Amino acid sequence: MANQKPADVVVAADGSGNYTTVNAAIAAAPSKSEKPFSIHIKRGLYNEFVVVPQDKPNIVLSGDGMDATVISGSRCCADGFNTQDTAILSMFPPFYCSLLDVSHLCVKNTPGPRKDLGQAVAFLSDADHSVLYRCALQSYQDTLYCRGRFSRQFFRECKIAGTVDFIFGEAAAVFQNCNILARLPILGQQNTITAQGRGSAGEKGGFCFQSCTVAADEDLAAQGKGVQTFLGRPWKLFSRVVFVESILSEVIDPLGWLPWESQEPPDSIFYAEFDNKGAGAATGGRVKWRGFHGDLDASQASEFTVDRFIDAEQHATQLLAAVAATGCIVHASRLLELDAGIFHSLAPPFIPRSRQTPSSSPAPLRPCRSAACGHLRSGHSSSN
Repeated sequence: MANQKPADVVVAADGSGNYTTVNAAIAAAPSKSEKPFSIHIKRGLYNEFVVVPQDKPNIVLSGDGMDATVISGSRCCADGFNTQDTAILSMFPPFYCSLLDVSHLCVKNTPGPRKDLGQAVAFLSDADHSVLYRCALQSYQDTLYCRGRFSRQFFRECKIAGTVDFIFGEAAAVFQNCNILARLPILGQQNTITAQGRGSAGEKGGFCFQSCTVAADEDLAAQGKGVQTFLGRPWKLFSRVVFVESILSEVIDPLGWLPWESQEPPDSIFYAEFDNKGAGAATGGRVKWRGFHGDLDASQASEFTVDRFIDAEQHATQLLAAVAATGCIVHASRLLELDAGIFHSLAPPFIPRSRQTPSSSPAPLRPCRSAACGHLRSGHSSSN
């Protein structure tokens, strides 16, 4: 598009960019900036623990692909860290901040599965209106930490893999067209996809999975016979999780949900399913908790669209400006082509399945014409 420009800085492990580490590029970003600062991370492996601090809002990161640009490290609670400090990539800005990756990025924490103190966060966001687009997040326990009682977060066409409580936190977050992959845990361990931490009725936190695919990762599919995988368990008293118009494969246990450490869940939780498909989607055998709703109707489900649940329209202008400001991001207009309600309520609450882009086959990206691209901490519970 006419207003595209090269990224503000380029990170390249081979020395061909402005910096060789992501942290150095973030350090070069202006503090308390109201304008987006774009960082393009070239293909390569970056072994570092990356932190976007509180005084660096509006950071935009983009890579060369989730199989090409990899930020990796190995750190878990068994090493003496609290949960938040295990994160490979952390975002803490208190203001509007976007992390967009149209060209793909992979973040992984690699200590492997453990019986005790296995928390190993790949990505932590405490930023309001953070966005991940076509990113891969890989770990085992606690892969993704959606932190912050007042934080609103959006994940689109991402691949998130783990074992125990691998999507957790207090924030309000919507996941659209994502692949949610259960991995092979240690012997005797169960998989739980979510551990949402809404602590009171007045908090807006919760997770909504819309048009996602929940399946077994390669290792679980090959060796995981007998491993139980559940949609989630309630970390806090008002835990809230909804799966909407998603594909739930046979990997999901018929009970669907698991209590927290065998405790009877409080009636104040809100777990719901609406119009899901797949071998694991039948709700007839689900838990009989008062807080589980297997018969959600369309009106109730529509409360969890991006526009309504995380107030995305409030920041649509800034987000589109961030996209237009960096040549490493393809058309800003593509964000308006996504599912209904993502940034504006332009269509009914849920687009008919025939018009949706399958999460396993995202729409092809348009070429990026930027020369810079070079390419067409409070811890989680110790038991968690």
